[in-house]
Amino acid sequence: MGIFGALNNAVSGLQSQAYALEQISGNIANSQTVGYKRAETSFADMVADAAPQRQVPGGVTASTRATNDVQGSVQRSDVETFMAIQGDGYFVVAQQIGEVDNRPVFDDTDAYTRRGDFEIDRSGYLVNGAGYFLQGLPIDPTTGNPQGSAPETVQIQSDFLAALPTTQIDYRVNLARFPLTADADVDVPGSELLDPTDFTNDPTVVPATATDGFIQAADVPVFLQNTVAGGATTVFDESGAPVNIQFRWAKTASVGNGDPADQWQLYYLSDSTATGTDPAWRSTETTYTFATDGTMTAPTTDPVVNFQINGSTLNSVRMRHDSDGVTQFSDPSGNAQLTSLSQNGYAAGELIGVSISEAGRVVAAYSNGQVVDIAEVAIATFNGDSQLRKTEGGGFLATRESGDPILVDASDVVGSALEMSNVDISNEFTKLIVTQQAYSASTRIVSVSDEMMQEVLGMVR
Repeated sequence: MGIFGALNNAVSGLQSQAYALEQISGNIANSQTVGYKRAETSFADMVADAAPQRQVPGGVTASTRATNDVQGSVQRSDVETFMAIQGDGYFVVAQQIGEVDNRPVFDDTDAYTRRGDFEIDRSGYLVNGAGYFLQGLPIDPTTGNPQGSAPETVQIQSDFLAALPTTQIDYRVNLARFPLTADADVDVPGSELLDPTDFTNDPTVVPATATDGFIQAADVPVFLQNTVAGGATTVFDESGAPVNIQFRWAKTASVGNGDPADQWQLYYLSDSTATGTDPAWRSTETTYTFATDGTMTAPTTDPVVNFQINGSTLNSVRMRHDSDGVTQFSDPSGNAQLTSLSQNGYAAGELIGVSISEAGRVVAAYSNGQVVDIAEVAIATFNGDSQLRKTEGGGFLATRESGDPILVDASDVVGSALEMSNVDISNEFTKLIVTQQAYSASTRIVSVSDEMMQEVLGMVR
């Protein structure tokens, strides 16, 4: 081959270095592209088939080497729907191929990307800067766990969050063994008790009847003097309307007064505008009984109460005390000391924001203070992720060589953050200098080969 072989080798060198230059220029151009993975150039020599003693260095060929497994720097962001993956994996995304009735239509083939600058579009979809739509696993509102195994395009509805009527009140309290009511006297046994004879009707009857088991409005001053405050909370009816509920405790029996056991009843304000004989306070219709060591012996299950409060009705509300939630230990304050008073209802709420949680979930926040998990971000890994096929906008498609996607949990997702390009400008310029010198050297070989050819042709003359 001789001179012609040298020319061919030089030309292959020029082509390969030009290919490398193209890669470098693309990397530098995308040095600020979110989630961009730089492309490296791999060179391979080409050796002609010959006996070992006759083999000579051949030409060179260039190919692309992916850097998908090289993490770019993760930077914080003020946009709550931006996200980055700290480690391996790709966001599973969908590509829009058209619209029907102003709604996007998606390609059946999933794409993958590291570009996490997702924002909500007019239809409630999370779309990144390259036009890819985020996919995730819907969250079961009952269990709080992801549903199914096939990612779906995430869409946040702007509808109001429906109200949840109160069905449970968590109530834990210690009742002083001797309540210091206004009429109580530590030197007079029984003075701390609610005496039915002080009232027009009997407020201690359980269960309540049409005439007993409540406090008439006219007897409220006496009732307040012989009971202790039990706290207050806001509950919600079926429409989500807030209802304030106030509690008071009355001790109705005492061992010190000759009764078999210490007993209490819990009352609530039923009608704040009641007058005369109208019921103002009602009993929860449960007698709380305590042993001498202060532990509760009855009821053995959490009471269920039908509340009637200022015209609102809340049926079948569970008063959750658990086995040790209500006690009667000695307390010099003589009050009911609350340790927990909360409920599970809420009003209807308007969507006010969307963010990414620490668990890698898309979370919707509402004006009523509720936070609802919408979907878990779908993250896929590949056994051969360097063999993924690049598409525009920082997207990738699975290939036979990359293998099928493997869905993993979203624990590596970081909200309010972006992974930047993994391009190092200084490194790219260093490669640029080396590439330029190699290209120049190849052109020199072409020049020398040409001169040698001219010498050969000169021999004819």
